[in-house]
Amino acid sequence: MKYRLSAGQIALLLVTTAVLVFLGMNLFASPEKTIKYTFPHTYDVADPQFQRAMSVLLGPPLLKGNRVDTLLNGDEIFPAMLKAIREARKTITFETYIYWSGNIGKEFADALAERAGAGVKVHVLLDWVGSQKMDKDLLERMKKSGVEIEKYHPLAWYSIDKLNNRTHRKLLVVDGRVGFTGGVGIADEWTGHAQDPDHWRDTHYRIEGPTVPQMQAAFVDNWTKVSGQTLHGDDYFPESAPAGELFAQLFKSSKDGGSESTHLMYLMSIAAAAKTIDLSMAYFVPDDLATEALVAALKRGVRVRIVMPGTKTDAALVRGASRAKWGPILQAGAELYEYQPTMYHCKVLVVDGVWTSVGSTNFDNRSFRLNDEANLNILDREFAARQLIDFEADLKKSRRITYDEWASRPVHEKAWEHFLGLFGSQL
Repeated sequence: MKYRLSAGQIALLLVTTAVLVFLGMNLFASPEKTIKYTFPHTYDVADPQFQRAMSVLLGPPLLKGNRVDTLLNGDEIFPAMLKAIREARKTITFETYIYWSGNIGKEFADALAERAGAGVKVHVLLDWVGSQKMDKDLLERMKKSGVEIEKYHPLAWYSIDKLNNRTHRKLLVVDGRVGFTGGVGIADEWTGHAQDPDHWRDTHYRIEGPTVPQMQAAFVDNWTKVSGQTLHGDDYFPESAPAGELFAQLFKSSKDGGSESTHLMYLMSIAAAAKTIDLSMAYFVPDDLATEALVAALKRGVRVRIVMPGTKTDAALVRGASRAKWGPILQAGAELYEYQPTMYHCKVLVVDGVWTSVGSTNFDNRSFRLNDEANLNILDREFAARQLIDFEADLKKSRRITYDEWASRPVHEKAWEHFLGLFGSQL
């Protein structure tokens, strides 16, 4: 008698096959372009060659004439973003990874809906995974008012190979003239001033000047992917006028185009360091090349300080994978700190007190190779000095981890962290 599969067994087989296909396409697939070697230290970040490399080799040009305001925590970040939205006259483009329900989520939805109802063209791009905690009534409220909303890589059988590729960008552009980027998501966890474990520490930035069109172009790139609609014209790209003196660029990367660009930018920035590297980082899981670059910098006398989340974190598995990677850089002399009061979500790199990179990118393989990311890079000593004031303040609220403490942690912790480190690219 022939054995026949039941309907339940067939369903289980199909689900198992789909899971295996997903794993093969996402967990074990590598990008087409893979960096294999680190960079020697041939010039400093203050050298004109560094500016040329960043402008020509990797990204759009660094343009003079920008003004960038630093915004600390929700008490400064959200009022500035909402003010810009409420003052919009022609267009709003908004791309974000996290958008959850709650008081601040409702406030943003109301502001966006009001502007759309007033005739402003409003386009919102939400990551499908990152917006899973968003109530449908917020979406309906905005849609009924005329807000155009798209989801980035929603779950579908025909696009399962893209499920692991998320947009992690945080971009808001109003009337093509004012932009915002940084680390903040739209959720109540980011409100307040990092006063307790329920309110996170983060930094965001308000930009005016010729780099804002670069931000707009980054949004339009992904909007075209998901909607088939290309936004253009004076309402989106008005003639840009100088607003300050800063040299800046909006640096973007994606798995489909230039997945290694941000990785390269970080590696070249580290290689060009001559004196100091100060890194505020929400998720720090360096790959072998990043570790080699940091160790090489330490060996040539560069002071390396890194502030990361401590036990108050939204991603304990990532923290474990991170700790597995600390040995070589601690041995080489890096100063590693864990922020104590609350979740630390900043993503700020300052090199030699002159080169600053801020935005959505984490120091891990997920940001370097899987996610769509966007960073604002600024070449200016005064701006860097402003970031270092915040860095020093965060250091005072952090606990330093020594090599001896790291090496003497219990065997079961080492084994668990090593296991997590094997999956660091996916965490």
